[in-house]
Amino acid sequence: MTEMDVRSQTAAVIPAFNDEKHIGDIVRRTRERLDHVLVIDDGSSDQTAQCAREAGAEVIVHSENRGKGEAIKTGLGHWLAQEVTWVTLLDSDGQHLPEEIDRFLSAADSATRPTFFIGNRMNNLAGMPLIRRIVNRYMSSRISRVCGQKIPDTQCGYRMLDRQLIPELLGGGHRFDYETEVLIIASRKGYRIGSVPITTVYTDQVSKIHPLRDAIRFFKLMRRYRAIGG
Repeated sequence: MTEMDVRSQTAAVIPAFNDEKHIGDIVRRTRERLDHVLVIDDGSSDQTAQCAREAGAEVIVHSENRGKGEAIKTGLGHWLAQEVTWVTLLDSDGQHLPEEIDRFLSAADSATRPTFFIGNRMNNLAGMPLIRRIVNRYMSSRISRVCGQKIPDTQCGYRMLDRQLIPELLGGGHRFDYETEVLIIASRKGYRIGSVPITTVYTDQVSKIHPLRDAIRFFKLMRRYRAIGG
């Protein structure tokens, strides 16, 4: 299989919530690389869905905000029923450069075993605030131990996975904890977690993460999977 074959068999999922300012540009740039682009509007109160459609994306709208995890699951479930082999996940706010989809396609083309690809921003920390560096390193260390393999940047939402893994990922958490849980699930299904270097980008968007609430979810998740064991 060539990189062009991988490209033609890859679809994008872009979860979005109140991102009308950025979503059109992200969709257009993603469509320059992939023919199939799906935006999940997770209960936005602005024109996110309209902007995404005008830019050429297929759009599914949640009637209320369900959380990023649920938005991703909606997108994965949609592509599971279609003729695609790979799904790329990227954020709607500009933190992920659609041009770097090419790096994931190249990595997928050269993979020799089942691999779940995740972006890695930790090789170039110039644009990352100090507190995020500390939190990322701490959480990545904890999650790597649970997964049984080293994952430098477990908090990165820029990812690529093959359709065979999708049925295993349609349960679990429904907010930001979901992105941690899928790494554990993939690892325990025998997938290598492959890191793809990406650019560190921070936009004018306000983070949708709630530090205390999401930290509690993270520690509950870690405790649960340690109890389950390998």
